[in-house]
Amino acid sequence: MNNILVTRSSMPSFEEYCEEIKDIWDSHWLTNMGVKHKELQKELENYLGIPHVALYTNGHLALENAIAALNLPKGGEVITTPFTFASTTHAIVRNGLVPVFCDIKEDDYTIDTQKLENLITDNTVAIVPVHVYGNMCDVEEIDRIAKKYGLKVIYDAAHAFAVKYKGVSSACFGDASMFSFHATKVFNTIEGGCICFKNDVWVQLLNDMKNFGIHGPESVQFVGGNAKMNEFQAAMGICNLKHLSEEIAKRKTVVEHYRRRLEGVEGIKLSAIQKDVESNYAYFPIVFDGYKYTRNEVFEKLAEVGIGARKYFYPLTNSFECYRNYPTAGTEKTPIAQHMALRVLTLPLYADLSLEDVDRICDVILG
Repeated sequence: MNNILVTRSSMPSFEEYCEEIKDIWDSHWLTNMGVKHKELQKELENYLGIPHVALYTNGHLALENAIAALNLPKGGEVITTPFTFASTTHAIVRNGLVPVFCDIKEDDYTIDTQKLENLITDNTVAIVPVHVYGNMCDVEEIDRIAKKYGLKVIYDAAHAFAVKYKGVSSACFGDASMFSFHATKVFNTIEGGCICFKNDVWVQLLNDMKNFGIHGPESVQFVGGNAKMNEFQAAMGICNLKHLSEEIAKRKTVVEHYRRRLEGVEGIKLSAIQKDVESNYAYFPIVFDGYKYTRNEVFEKLAEVGIGARKYFYPLTNSFECYRNYPTAGTEKTPIAQHMALRVLTLPLYADLSLEDVDRICDVILG
């Protein structure tokens, strides 16, 4: 039998991509915000219903720049979640800010807003919540808290591209939202990412940050870096966006089959279906809690027959060696997140995963 990878990148046909990049050979314009870059930017603004999209070579640099654009005081505290990829916490710290780790909710794995407010101090300057597995944070409560205390909000929305809450795109909440367009995501540009925002002033600011602060051939007005998306990445995005609805529909079919096979099994917990949320079916996490096998045993059983799964997210970022000296580090301070991190497994999920393979995966888990 063929091996089953935990994920597989969505791609257009070879012919479609070649047709899209053909004119690059005429122009020889490979980067520096060329025609493809501008086209994808405009298409994403329309698709997401947001005034401004700034494209980046990857999601991490996008998140770093979004936080930097807030011009927060160095040493300020930023409340975030440890149940996330390393990038989220790194982006905070690399901006000279101090992460304060808040626990998560059991049902959807997003930041627990009931615990968030108690972590606010005179040093708190912002909140960086994370939409997890395509599940949306409680954006209304986060907005209420942020306004009450005068805090900025940047969403790490890496998992939430094309997700909507009450008909509104996930791009539209907070001061800004960051999407990752990494190869493993629902929508990819090979590598890539973007910042979505409404503040007109940020258009020039973010351009300065990602393009060395260059304003003209002989004018450099800002100490910026280099984080530009190239034309080949943008071309992949233009192609993939055309097929996104179809890809999400295929993912939905896979997820629904997983649910039919695994729902109601004692000791297996599935992610709650969120009210008023239109999902992108980015991941399929299951939690083994009191099951006949532990998470690690299931992981090994799947691996033995060539099936990839991922302990995602494990370990928590507040247990990383580089953060152990931070005041709120330590998994004992976020017990729900730690409980989930020790028990969660994300199963293979991609648009072209066959239902026969889903059955094969479930048979191993249930066997």
